[in-house]
Amino acid sequence: MPNEAPKDPLLALRQYRQLAPWNLHDLASVAGALLETSGVRPTNAAAKTRPSDRTIRYYVAQGLMAPPEGRGTSATYSYKHLLQILLIKLRQMEGVPLSQIGTELEEHTGDIVERRVASALGSGVIPPSRLSIANPEAARGRAGRAIHTWARLGESPDRPGESGKGFASTKWHRVPVVRGLELHVHDGHPLAKYIGQSQDIADAVRLAVNRLVMSDE
Repeated sequence: MPNEAPKDPLLALRQYRQLAPWNLHDLASVAGALLETSGVRPTNAAAKTRPSDRTIRYYVAQGLMAPPEGRGTSATYSYKHLLQILLIKLRQMEGVPLSQIGTELEEHTGDIVERRVASALGSGVIPPSRLSIANPEAARGRAGRAIHTWARLGESPDRPGESGKGFASTKWHRVPVVRGLELHVHDGHPLAKYIGQSQDIADAVRLAVNRLVMSDE
């Protein structure tokens, strides 16, 4: 099934790379949701599971996390930043002081950080398609850009763009998103070229739909 979580937590964690980059609030939301759904509980009673925007800014200012790309409201955070904030919070939950965590981050490569995070989260790592986050405006990877392009062009199989090309074919691609929701992509649509990344498309659509549903609540 397309939304089935990989048995290897490292493979499940790597699916989030396709959703980057994030803005500050989205990064905090995704990291917090991952930590909360993993089932990991802090041994340090003072450690909070969910990071805040302010917390991430503090970690960047202290050199614990790499600076984002851009500045101010245009700053964006990558998969590397997600791994860094996850490792910081996981180690804090174990009672490790920030000074020691900073040393560990300086000494470890990105691959080691990724593996340590996956190992700590274990089987609790779920794919993006099953993650419930407070602000799901995070679909900005390749599939997300394709969907935004689709919306911007205002195209559909029944109403092609001004060129009038690309919809002569009658071939459709089916992309299961979640139970009860399936995306049908016409072969002439710009999104069809990404059909090989069906999981990325499903994740992007699920997050976009989740955002719409939550906005009505």
